[in-house]
Amino acid sequence: MQWVNCGLQGAVSLGSPDGTDTGRTEGNIMNRRELLQMSAVLGAGVSLSGSAEAVMPAEDRAKTETRATIGAPLKVPADGVIPVAFLMSDGAVVIDFSGPWAVFQSVRSKAHESPFRLYTVAETSAPVLASGGMTLVPQYTIVNAPVPRVLVIPAQSEPTEPVLAWIRSVAKTADMVMSVCTGAFVLAKTGLLSGKEATTHHSAYSEFEMSFSDIRLKRGARYVDLGNLATSGGLSSGIDLALHVVERYVGRDAATSAAYYLEYQGQGWMDPNSNQVYIQARRPTGADLLCPVCQMDVDKSTAPHSTYQGKTYYFCSQSHKSLFDSRPEHFVGA
Repeated sequence: MQWVNCGLQGAVSLGSPDGTDTGRTEGNIMNRRELLQMSAVLGAGVSLSGSAEAVMPAEDRAKTETRATIGAPLKVPADGVIPVAFLMSDGAVVIDFSGPWAVFQSVRSKAHESPFRLYTVAETSAPVLASGGMTLVPQYTIVNAPVPRVLVIPAQSEPTEPVLAWIRSVAKTADMVMSVCTGAFVLAKTGLLSGKEATTHHSAYSEFEMSFSDIRLKRGARYVDLGNLATSGGLSSGIDLALHVVERYVGRDAATSAAYYLEYQGQGWMDPNSNQVYIQARRPTGADLLCPVCQMDVDKSTAPHSTYQGKTYYFCSQSHKSLFDSRPEHFVGA
């Protein structure tokens, strides 16, 4: 099997593969606000039931849970190659996948020169429209992708059942399945996190708790490492989780060297509890209004609103209004 070890730019195009317009214009490209609100869509299927659907057979979950010891070193394969798959779909947040990609790509060690082999995977071979208008052409589909030792799941659109089934299958043999930001919603939907601890972007804490009551949300965590499953906080937190995974494979010196090369001075990869500033939800100051679901700033003149117990609440989007209306006591209590 031939492996592709290209830079991120090798997997990116600005249009369709044949150079024609993909038909997706700037007007329908998701912006940062919409991407962070995506967690509401990802959680919608379970938000009213209050629990994740544990669809993975119990015996398979048990094998997955016991295969790796939390924080223990991971073994580099005998051939020195660690395949790393990046699961992509429309709405994939660029820093969520490009940050970890750059980390893994930059690793060098005395025993294993450039050990990580990186590639993108999507449900189909159609171009993927990522955040900010970036268009990526997946290198593989879930049907023909090489089996990864590491799977990275960035924030992205609602997963289909074939994609969830592929993640469950990968998890049976992978050393690490890791989510970044609201990619935790995708991972949670597989049932793999049921009964475990996880984290996500701070603006999605309440939604995650509401959607997956059988998963213990850890607020203020840069990442949560469960051994062969891991979730990180938002956006740049994925860089720290990737460096942590590098350390588990090839040691702290190699991880430190990669961080140095990237001029990344963050220390969160050595302290998973370094997101403490996000434990407390934002509170409005003065005339500011915040969405009670995600604490984003809202414009009172245009924002959807609801009244609960005599108080009016304003929302950044209709989807967050609907989520609030389904269980207002959850968000007011938060």
